[in-house]
Amino acid sequence: MQEDWLEIRLTLPAAAVDLVGQALMELGCTGIAVAEQTLDTFEMPDPDEGEAQPTVRAYFAAGDPERLCREVQAALQSLVPLLPGLPTDLPTDLPEYRGFPAEDWAHGWQQHFPPLRVGSRLLIRPSWDETPAESAEVILTLDPGRAFGTGTHATTALCLDVIARLADAPEPPGRVLDVGAGSGILAMAAAALGAREVVACEIDAEAGQVAAENVAANHLQHLVQVTATPIEELTGRFDLVLANILAGENIRLAPQFLARLAPAGHLALSGILIEQETAVTAAFGQLPLTLVTIDRRDEWSCLLYRRHG
Repeated sequence: MQEDWLEIRLTLPAAAVDLVGQALMELGCTGIAVAEQTLDTFEMPDPDEGEAQPTVRAYFAAGDPERLCREVQAALQSLVPLLPGLPTDLPTDLPEYRGFPAEDWAHGWQQHFPPLRVGSRLLIRPSWDETPAESAEVILTLDPGRAFGTGTHATTALCLDVIARLADAPEPPGRVLDVGAGSGILAMAAAALGAREVVACEIDAEAGQVAAENVAANHLQHLVQVTATPIEELTGRFDLVLANILAGENIRLAPQFLARLAPAGHLALSGILIEQETAVTAAFGQLPLTLVTIDRRDEWSCLLYRRHG
């Protein structure tokens, strides 16, 4: 039987998984699994059950395994300056790899990608799932694939919870900006839960294409605009700005977030490790914003601010 897929195995600090995963996707990775849970975004293991350094399994279409391993090794080395938790003495030998048949991949992928309920009204599920929706639920269909963001990773789930809470508030956000949209899941969730206009800002061309495809598949083109225009060049004000990106980028883009945020609007910052909270709150504490809540899951935080009216 022909082996159609290659699996690359790496052991990494939990805090390095997201950025390393992004680098692997840029090398052509079609999916990521962490701690035996197959996902295209990264579900951190339970600290009471899992390992301190989870094993990451990255899946690629079959090809030259040794060449691929060398490319993975080079990608890891290039990330060392960006990730304080990533060991500087990475092994010089090739990462572990194995091949396996396509039918094994398909079965495993579907088995470990469950539907996700968000708040009281939203159900996110893959196309093959037949979980019955409750009468009050809005359904989004999203399959694992080339871009991050299915709601399973803690940073995405935290943002989804914020969207759901605000959507059920007395004054839900009408205009929403999603910065670093990835798969478009946050933008689609905001639209599905009542936003009348959503801009999904994604400067990575492939991720932007995937986001546009997902928006079209869920028939939300009339509400969600996917754009490659960087936030620095966008115009207008938004009632909710979402930024599920790295802490350093959140800090760097603080003035741009403020420029795009309407009076009394909300700003949700995710992609922040708990130990980075102090640095982020110090940077945003200088702006006309009130910190409303800090939500935490696994090692991650989501900070929700409200602009002074």
